[in-house]
Amino acid sequence: MTSEERPFSFRSVALAAFLPTLLFSVGEGAIIPIIPIAAGNLGASLAMAGFIASMVMLGELAGDIPSGWVVSRVGERTSMIGAAVVAIVGVVICLLAPNYWVLMAGIFLVGIATAVFALARHAFMTSYVPARYRARALSTLGGIFRAGWFIGPLIASAVIAVTGSTQSVFWIFIISCLGSVVVLLALPDPEKMFGPSARVTDESGAQVTTGEEEAEERTHGLFRTIWSFREVLLRMGAGVSLVAAIRSARTVLMPLWAVSIGLSESNTALIIGLAGAVDFALFYASGQIMDRFGRMWSAIPSMLGLGLGFLVLAFSHDLSSAVAWYIGVSLFLSVANGIGSGIVMTLGADLAPKDRPAPFLGAWRFSADAGQAAAPLFVSLLTALVSISFASGVMGLLGLVGAGMLARYIPRYVPRRPRPA
Repeated sequence: MTSEERPFSFRSVALAAFLPTLLFSVGEGAIIPIIPIAAGNLGASLAMAGFIASMVMLGELAGDIPSGWVVSRVGERTSMIGAAVVAIVGVVICLLAPNYWVLMAGIFLVGIATAVFALARHAFMTSYVPARYRARALSTLGGIFRAGWFIGPLIASAVIAVTGSTQSVFWIFIISCLGSVVVLLALPDPEKMFGPSARVTDESGAQVTTGEEEAEERTHGLFRTIWSFREVLLRMGAGVSLVAAIRSARTVLMPLWAVSIGLSESNTALIIGLAGAVDFALFYASGQIMDRFGRMWSAIPSMLGLGLGFLVLAFSHDLSSAVAWYIGVSLFLSVANGIGSGIVMTLGADLAPKDRPAPFLGAWRFSADAGQAAAPLFVSLLTALVSISFASGVMGLLGLVGAGMLARYIPRYVPRRPRPA
């Protein structure tokens, strides 16, 4: 009996994919706001702290290429377990770091592990969730990830308040990863839970699941695929790269801003956690907007909001009410980001060739991850050369440019009415 024929239960997916993802993202969400603070405690300047925080995104970009090979060779569940173990090694390096250079290496390793974990959990869905349930399962998976990113900082805030130590937050990620490993090891073989997945023969002649094959196709011949789809990637891909860039700039710039205006570690984590709650609350509304009114009505307001939010933030640094402005802009940026939830994946699915989507989606993801990795480096460079306020202003202008690109090219490349499921 195949997974399409066997009765399907979302409860089994919750155990096999949702719970490990929630645990992993809670740990990652806990450490993201405190990376610049930890770097500063080890003697890094504000610009260098931003550069170190960007290592998560750079690690994810570096991990995009080998992740497909790893998943196709060792399987989805083993890849998730291995990624969690590698993340633990990276966090232990951060805990023991005698200087910020070693801290940077540990954060980079966490980024690589994140890329492998993300692709493995997606491949798991492809292999074992029937097609008629897959869109809902993947949408829920995205919501679970965002839930972890608001729960993690709130836990981090409480841990810092109790222990008085920023370093203690790294233990949250260690415990979360261990929890993911325990859950994955304790579960029976996926084929016993979901039924056997369809098997195909890959290029090497090995029998792999459909999810493992898709994972390999997404990364095999990546740069050749990018060249093949260069026209759409230069237009729509560049716009999506700016979407990812502004989002990752927010992830790095907001903790940096808190350091620069003198916010305490626990208050920084608390504010970022509350902002994450707003972001999480809107992910379903974003899907409704895209499905009912079209992709433009989610993507363009989101980018306009992010751009305007960074522009306002740029002029608030030296005000007497800088903390109040920081809180207000943090919440505003979360609303803007939340109404664009899922836009990158949705546009990629719209544009992908229906006969063989995996290679295009791999190139699409790489384009987005390239923008995601470049933006924090750009923020660090501008902070070092001019100021953090200038960096915020430039990112705000880039957000407006991204909105303009999406307004120009979405009507050209994406159908006005969403394709039927």
